[in-house]
Amino acid sequence: MKISFENPDKINGRMTIVVEESDYKDNVEKTLKDYRKRVEIPGFRKGMAPAGMIKRQYGMPVKVDEINKVLGQEMYKYIQDNNIQMLGEPLPAENQEPQDLEKEAPYTFVFDIAVAPEFTCELTGKDKIDYYNIEADDKLIDQQVDNYAARTGEYVDADEFDSEKRDMLKGDLRELDADGNAKEDGIVVSEAVMMPQYIKVEDQKKLFDKAKAGSVITFNPKKAYPESEYEIASLLKIDREKVADINSDFTFLVTEISRFEPHAVNQELFDQIFGEGTVKDEKEFRGKIASQLEEQFVKDSDFKFLMDVRKYCEDKIGPQTYPEALLKRVMLNNNKDKDAEYVEKNFEGSIKELNWHLIKEQLVKAQGIKVEDADVRAAAKEAAAMQFAQYGMNNVPDEYLDNYADDMLKQKGAVESFVDRAVDMKLTEALKKTVKLNEKKITWDKFNEMMSK
Repeated sequence: MKISFENPDKINGRMTIVVEESDYKDNVEKTLKDYRKRVEIPGFRKGMAPAGMIKRQYGMPVKVDEINKVLGQEMYKYIQDNNIQMLGEPLPAENQEPQDLEKEAPYTFVFDIAVAPEFTCELTGKDKIDYYNIEADDKLIDQQVDNYAARTGEYVDADEFDSEKRDMLKGDLRELDADGNAKEDGIVVSEAVMMPQYIKVEDQKKLFDKAKAGSVITFNPKKAYPESEYEIASLLKIDREKVADINSDFTFLVTEISRFEPHAVNQELFDQIFGEGTVKDEKEFRGKIASQLEEQFVKDSDFKFLMDVRKYCEDKIGPQTYPEALLKRVMLNNNKDKDAEYVEKNFEGSIKELNWHLIKEQLVKAQGIKVEDADVRAAAKEAAAMQFAQYGMNNVPDEYLDNYADDMLKQKGAVESFVDRAVDMKLTEALKKTVKLNEKKITWDKFNEMMSK
């Protein structure tokens, strides 16, 4: 076998492979012998069919298969041995003549190979990159105190409904006929629960103002919730399919008014949130909240830092030239259900991501970063913790996080995404110790404002 590689412009490579009969002959003969032992042909005992018959019947497909195997093996061995940084997969050259494998060898195959541009991206202590330390200001701490108080609050009895509060009404619903009387065989719901502040239509909502226990309100569910069959079905305890037939007025006899009261900011709340005796007064409580928030913000700071590293490196290496025509062919080949318009629309973005991928490969190699199974699991566990935190659950036991992470890792494509996340996490930590950090303090609101731009 003869292999040659041309790469005059450094990015558009062309590989020519000449396959001789000796490159595949032994494997073809071995495979045909195996076929003869296994194949059952009518009129012959198993393994006793004439070798010539086996060759006539199976010789060409076996030959094609073996040539493809040796082509792939030798091509990728050459690429690896010669340190060719290939982008995507090799593609058959567009202008080559099809090979007639019915004829005798040799056969010449030509492949186009997209090659990454040559550049070097190094970061040292001489490189200065911004790092934002996000501070929890009083506004943010106040919000979190309110969240904790609301989360641990409770409903108490109220004398009069107040639409500005989170009041909940309990009572009996009864369908009326056209004359305003209780409808015979109409819908009746005992102990129905309503929160009128969520009614969409103002005139229906106002009917409940200042209601008290014993008040009777006449309203129309269809008018109150004109765009929500689900709300009506839930309130009237009927199937959604039946909602279209409901146009009647209903009476609602109020039997109970409950008002949500946030928990008082006191020792009991401190103990519920952080554990008994962990904090002893409101000042310590607010300090603990600030520390907790700022610890969570580190992930956001790290994310922004890696974004800034990317921009810094892209500026440092400058614009790079890529084999655009060839990469568009590769992209189209990898998205067989898409057309050329899709490739054109997404090509620029793909090149930007490819450029960062190549930069990051160099940074990862320079930092000696290796990702183990434990790192992937840690990334999944962190993602699980972040999901719980979105619901205000910040002290979830490890066993729950482990189980949740296990479930996440079983999802399709999850492992690859968590490998990428683990690489980003380890690279960020390494680079924070490598470059000179230009540390800046910023509030959460200002940070979000900056990120939104």
